Amino acid sequence: MEYANLSVEEIQRQLDEAESKKTELKRLLETRREEGKDDIVQQVRDLIESNGYDYDEIIPLVAPKRRRGAGRKLSGDRQYKRYVDPDNSENVYVRGVLPGWMKKKMQEQGYDPSSKEDREAFKANSLREI
Repeated sequence: MEYANLSVEEIQRQLDEAESKKTELKRLLETRREEGKDDIVQQVRDLIESNGYDYDEIIPLVAPKRRRGAGRKLSGDRQYKRYVDPDNSENVYVRGVLPGWMKKKMQEQGYDPSSKEDREAFKANSLREI
């Protein structure tokens, strides 16, 4: 073993050096990852444009706007299913009172918004779960 003959002070010095290198490498890794994000963003932009779309037209579909309080942690760490209208990504339903857009779509498709069975069938057949 290469460390077998080291004194306590030498072992401590080596540990300190290793910790210093570890900290430096973590900092360098984070810097490289941040630099890499710019390259990825440019690749995404190029891909969108090469397919004939505008960046602002596609990005909202990839990362829909967050609703107020979306970052809030729910008590008990509950996660509720989120449903999105495939025709309009701004229309999102999580739980609770049905929004107007959802009631209207349900009625247009022959579902009864007051029926739990119809609501569940509508969510399964007409909305996208995210």
